[in-house]
Amino acid sequence: MRTGPALLPALILTLLTCTARASDAPPPPPAPPAPSVPAIASTWPVGSHPLVLRGWEPPATVYARGHRGVDLATQPGAPARAVAPGRVSFAGRVAGRGVVSVELAGTDLRTTYEPVSASVKKGDEVEPGQVVGTVELTGSHCTTTCVHWGLLRGEMYLDPLALLPPWLLNRGPSRLLPVLATPVS
Repeated sequence: MRTGPALLPALILTLLTCTARASDAPPPPPAPPAPSVPAIASTWPVGSHPLVLRGWEPPATVYARGHRGVDLATQPGAPARAVAPGRVSFAGRVAGRGVVSVELAGTDLRTTYEPVSASVKKGDEVEPGQVVGTVELTGSHCTTTCVHWGLLRGEMYLDPLALLPPWLLNRGPSRLLPVLATPVS
């Protein structure tokens, strides 16, 4: 019984020392900044300004939930176009769906388009606006026909909308318009 009360202050002192040491630990390093993506696209992959059905939702970890691209509304049979110059790195089927992948010239980026029936083959050089395939009518994850447009740097997924310059996104700079004065009588 006599050692019990003597141990309590020692235990409290030990816990306080451990807590103080833990708070002295340096903070974890900040997360690396999001990699920059050059706005090099000169066209949308489908249409002139398609409705974005689902935007890019980066996953918290490599295998976590997320949406690794954007879904663009379109019609079956619509042309899918290269958004920037590059070389086709893949044109074929993956899990029953047509996929076209283009390595963008002068960058370490590649775009993907699916479900698309390819009209190009691996190794073909493509220019902005060039048709790389036609949109397939498949069991899509969209409620309507869509093209899933992806962007990768190595194995890291990025937001493909970042490839589009502001004038293509209709998000140009704010402009002040003149205020019309009321004529004085």
